[in-house]
Amino acid sequence: MEKRNNKYKILVEEIELKDGSQTGKNLTIEIENHDDLFQIIEMAKSKNIFPDQHQATEFALGLKLFTEVVLRNKENPLFEDLKPAIGFFMQKLKKA
Repeated sequence: MEKRNNKYKILVEEIELKDGSQTGKNLTIEIENHDDLFQIIEMAKSKNIFPDQHQATEFALGLKLFTEVVLRNKENPLFEDLKPAIGFFMQKLKKA
């Protein structure tokens, strides 16, 4: 039986740029991830390692998006130096 991934749709909507302008740009992408992103976000929030829940959400989502790409491209030389550090970091995070 083929292992399936969870599927998500992410919408990034530009609200306001730092110069105060508004372009109305947006980006919608569909992604797959082997983890339940909502469960990971809730776990990050429950650890209280950031000053607010928004940062925990940003962190968890960014980390999962990044590490999923690294995992799918583990033979890419670009990630060669990062793989040991990511492994160490993930172990440390799970203990937090």
